[in-house]
Amino acid sequence: MSNTDSLKKEYQERIVPALKKEFSYKSVMQVPVLEKIVVNQGLGIATGDKKIIDVAIDELTNITGQKAVATYSKKDISNFKLRKKMPIGVMVTLRHKNMYEFLERLVRVALPRIRDFRGIESKLDGRGNYTLGIQEQIIFPEINIDNITKILGMNITFVTSAKTDEEGYALLREFGLPFKNSKNN
Repeated sequence: MSNTDSLKKEYQERIVPALKKEFSYKSVMQVPVLEKIVVNQGLGIATGDKKIIDVAIDELTNITGQKAVATYSKKDISNFKLRKKMPIGVMVTLRHKNMYEFLERLVRVALPRIRDFRGIESKLDGRGNYTLGIQEQIIFPEINIDNITKILGMNITFVTSAKTDEEGYALLREFGLPFKNSKNN
């Protein structure tokens, strides 16, 4: 519990003044904030096996510390054997305390466990948000490798209040996301 307070405190005491200086903001209210983190797994393979969704919900709930929900298809696509309202994914939206807790575990524990890790790409979406793709869920210590039936990837989206990619990049860099040295925006 004190970990999340420390990350939030670090934001207020170290990150805000650093960004205020870097972008010469006049007010503290101009400094971008991390609004939410959305963790999403697209599970197209679930059309054939319904148990995959339940397993994914349990895994994502363990990883994030918050109940995951299934996402459903919006229309029929016969080529993919897909019917409307079939479960095809799992997602969690983290805010406030859970968001800071997850961010700290991601940066300090999970990302360093990736084999041959050299940093993450530094390409943002043009509005200061960043999506990180992870190939396998086993980098998280909450996952017991012995119980894994399928290796599933996920997308982690960091939604910020930044107006530009430079501001969003600076905010996430200050939070400790290990971007690669070259910035190719």
